[in-house]
This record gives sequence, C-alpha cells and structure tokens, in this order.
Amino acid sequence: ANQSPFNVGKQIKLPGFNQGQILEFAKSYNLEIAPSLADILIDLVAGHPYLVRITFAALSQGNISQERLLQEAPTQGGIYSSHLLHHWDNLQKQPQLVQGLKQVLESPEGVELEPILAYRLESMGLVTLVGNQAQISCRLYQKYFGDRL
Repeated sequence: ANQSPFNVGKQIKLPGFNQGQILEFAKSYNLEIAPSLADILIDLVAGHPYLVRITFAALSQGNISQERLLQEAPTQGGIYSSHLLHHWDNLQKQPQLVQGLKQVLESPEGVELEPILAYRLESMGLVTLVGNQAQISCRLYQKYFGDRL
C-alpha cells in the first residue's frame, strides 16, 4: 500500500569511500590532500560520498581552514549543519526512531533493535548493521546526536 510503482529493482548499499578514492576525489576539486586527512574523513563521516563532497567544496572555496572545519563539524554552525538538521527533523517526526538511536548511542559495541526500527535507521544512514547489532555509522553522528539526545 505504501510502495511506489517506481520503487522497482534491486536495492544496493554503497560503501563509503576508502582512502584512495577520497584522495582521487579531492583532485576533482583541485585539492591535494594528505592521506591523513582522508583517514580523518573515513573516521569522521565513514567516507560518505556526499559528506566528503561537502568537505571538499568548503575547502576548495578557501574560506575555512581544515582545523576549523573539523572542529565545527558536529555543530549547528558547521559545514554539515544542513545534512544534520535534515536528519534531526526526520527523527523528531518519528519518536520511535529517537528512542532507537538513543539505544545505539548508549551502546558503543552495538545493540539489537526491533527489525523495522533498525531498517529505518540504517536506511537513513545513521546506523550500520553488523549482524543483528546496530552501531552508529560515523563519529559525526555520534557527536552531533549524542549531544542532543
């Protein structure tokens, strides 16, 4: 009843960029970045292509330093604020998702959630599933939502 006729086909999960892919992607923004920054982005945003793109767009404009960008990343004034607020808005509309995310944030080793709840949080990209255990997908979400929930 809730499925669009346009949602046909096989659903695939795309992994985050690895270090080599991040370094190559930086070149499209005329940036030469150190492998250490690529590692930081893997830790901070799990190599999420969209968030890496936001990072490189901000760095290529030259109006923010790498240090300031990383320091402000999980804040309302950081470069990811629009992305984070979008997720925050979606969470506020569905209190059961807030409760599920709280459980995940309180259990760094992972927690088993009700299947539909785990599916929805994973579909939003907020958690990753390792077997039946839901874990927060990246440090950015850990910090941002951990400070607010």
